Amino acid sequence: MSNVEANKQLREKGRLMSASEIDRTLVRLAHQIVEKNEGSQNLGLIGIKRRGFPLAERIAKMISTIEKTPVETGVLDISFYRDDLSTKDKRPVVTNGAIGFDIEGRDVILMDDVLYTGRTIRAALDALFDHGRPRSVQLLVLIDRGHRELPIEAQFVGRHVPTSSREVIEVKLREIDGEEQVLLMELPE
Repeated sequence: MSNVEANKQLREKGRLMSASEIDRTLVRLAHQIVEKNEGSQNLGLIGIKRRGFPLAERIAKMISTIEKTPVETGVLDISFYRDDLSTKDKRPVVTNGAIGFDIEGRDVILMDDVLYTGRTIRAALDALFDHGRPRSVQLLVLIDRGHRELPIEAQFVGRHVPTSSREVIEVKLREIDGEEQVLLMELPE
């Protein structure tokens, strides 16, 4: 069964976050980032492609408003770094321009929508360090659903949602999906 077929068979169990709840959560996370990093002077926000990038852009705007100074954002495409894909070809050549700014010596906040096994974040770290050596890397996720297979932990979490292995978290963002909500879905029996 393909992912598309599986997604069509998912049953909605409930809505975890509305659009306004997502907005309030992002405001809280923006303030936590500023507090933990004592401002925004050396920050760069990088969203993991697809839904991590709109989160990075939104939070960067919020931090810019709080700190009265712009915060750079970038996007990280990890498709060639995933360990769940076949790797018959050589690794791609990575250029600094692919993220959008130079990460060397920066305090990077890496962002994604859902943290699950940790494999996506491991791939993102591999990709990130192919672009340079940041001073530090912190992880922000909108939803942490548990079930880690790797020792990965987010410093900034919008919401912890304990799930079973049959449940799926669906984050929908207006920039990508045309709607804004977080749903708890269940795989069929």
